[in-house]
Amino acid sequence: MSWQPAFDVRCDLGESPFWHPQERRLYWVDIPGRKLHRGDPQTGDADSWRLPQEPGCIAPAASGGLVIALRDGVYRARSWEGLLQLVVRFNHDVRTTRFNDGKADPRGRFWAGTLYEPKDSRRAELYSIDCRPHNGSGGKPLVMLKAQNAVTANGLAWSPQQDTIYWSDTQDHAIYAWDWEPDSNVMRRHRTFRQFDHKPAGWQAGQDGYLGRPDGAAVDMQGNYWVAMYEGARVLKLSPAGEILETLEVPAQCPTMPCFGGDDLRTLFVTTASKGRPQSELHALPHSGQVLALRVDVPGLPVNNFID
Repeated sequence: MSWQPAFDVRCDLGESPFWHPQERRLYWVDIPGRKLHRGDPQTGDADSWRLPQEPGCIAPAASGGLVIALRDGVYRARSWEGLLQLVVRFNHDVRTTRFNDGKADPRGRFWAGTLYEPKDSRRAELYSIDCRPHNGSGGKPLVMLKAQNAVTANGLAWSPQQDTIYWSDTQDHAIYAWDWEPDSNVMRRHRTFRQFDHKPAGWQAGQDGYLGRPDGAAVDMQGNYWVAMYEGARVLKLSPAGEILETLEVPAQCPTMPCFGGDDLRTLFVTTASKGRPQSELHALPHSGQVLALRVDVPGLPVNNFID
């Protein structure tokens, strides 16, 4: 079976997809389009919600609604198109920095990384935001800086055993891993999970010799790490040891993030980008900017809920 467009919705930069098992709908964002989308892949119907800032990432909340990282901070929406309630505002310079990739961890904390838009300095950071009732901070959000020294935060994921956390710096073409203790939220033994070659000088889209750079990711039930390779027109399936097990060619030059969905979690959805791409490329790859879907053999892990 080949990739199929899941919805007739085109994004500048689709990102942060997740499958909502109760609603049986896919959610995702268009970052520069400042929109949040949700759709039913059975019918192809989709809704859009325009937001006041760029949404970097989203996660479902256990008590209903969503948690959303906008440019300047993390917000809570109790319902679709509902009031955006500030959870915590961050002090980064919003002229140059915004939130990017993120999701909830298996214990209900929300994690979000930043992107330094000039991309000439290593100012991107990764935070966890713990809003659980008994987080030890007297009812206030407990915000912790968990990683830094990156340009573009991406690739956040956890192993099925909840003992490993993954994070990538797209600009560096590197995916990192740490040992992770879920109760204490401590990360140890930082290491490079997979290093990819940088783009060769003079490389043009459609040519061989470049796998792309690691963007968003998801993990399956066997612990394999599926990563969208931006500008590489592929999704790679990496083993828990970082070996390439499978290459899935994607009919869009810039896939951005995969997630597993459907009732059996065996439909692989991937968001893609169209913004800034040459017209010749968009003509040759007309699904650029759409969500694409493909059936796979191994189910993925269900989405984690944010708890507050």
